[in-house]
Amino acid sequence: MSLANKTLFITGASRGIGLAIALRAARDGANIAIAAKTVKPDPRLPGTIFTAAEMIEKNGGKALPLPCDIRDEQSVERSVAETVARFGGIDILVNNASAISLTGTLQTPIKRYDLMTQINARGTFLVSQKCIPHLLKADNPHVLNLSPPLDFDVKWFANHPAYTLAKYSMSVYAWAMAEEFKGKIAFNGLWPRTGIATAAIQNMLGGEDGMKRCRKPEIMADAAHVILNKPAKECSGNFFIDDEVLAAAGVTDFDQYAVSPGTPLMPDFFVPAPGARTVVGRS
Repeated sequence: MSLANKTLFITGASRGIGLAIALRAARDGANIAIAAKTVKPDPRLPGTIFTAAEMIEKNGGKALPLPCDIRDEQSVERSVAETVARFGGIDILVNNASAISLTGTLQTPIKRYDLMTQINARGTFLVSQKCIPHLLKADNPHVLNLSPPLDFDVKWFANHPAYTLAKYSMSVYAWAMAEEFKGKIAFNGLWPRTGIATAAIQNMLGGEDGMKRCRKPEIMADAAHVILNKPAKECSGNFFIDDEVLAAAGVTDFDQYAVSPGTPLMPDFFVPAPGARTVVGRS
């Protein structure tokens, strides 16, 4: 399996899971368009599009850092056009950029509601729309949304309805577009079984203690690598869970992904209980 010479357009790839996916593809010799907002260092958030580009180049890939606000249509159009001009097309889109606020109805400012909706829902739709004409020309085109299975147990909505609805929008678009572009472009979702050691965990969900109960972003990167190498016509409309993908690919050592091996892992939101009904089955 290899993504050599493939061109990936990854939103939010300046850090975290998006960067990990970029680095895994870079080791194959892929071209990576880093479409993200962070141009100047932020003390709360590690990395910029330029530091990400340096890491990608050091890992064997070709990088194109793009200052891109996925809420802005012109910004997205410009970034897609620059990617195509630089690399000749787009083979893979990874919709990774996301906003989160685990707050109830009365505790969610409308400004934060709008941010989550604009990035998670509208941004995913917008970037997909602008990339699809180029993906249709690719040999094995994939779109991978980092979004959860559609499990409609009310427990996932009750405590943070605005975030859940915004995040599930990303899943609905993968589900819908898989059917709309059936046989032409693969659309899938990928979600972690456990917490992943990212800035969101560090800043919002437990700090250092929370990070110790997480897996590293590399587990999502390795799972994405497996999915993105599958034949597009045979692998679409799925909601994948990271460790299930890797187990099916023969991985048996999951301690390698643990931040603190032996520490009980933090389960992630939205992962259905065994046998629970979801809108779309996982393969």
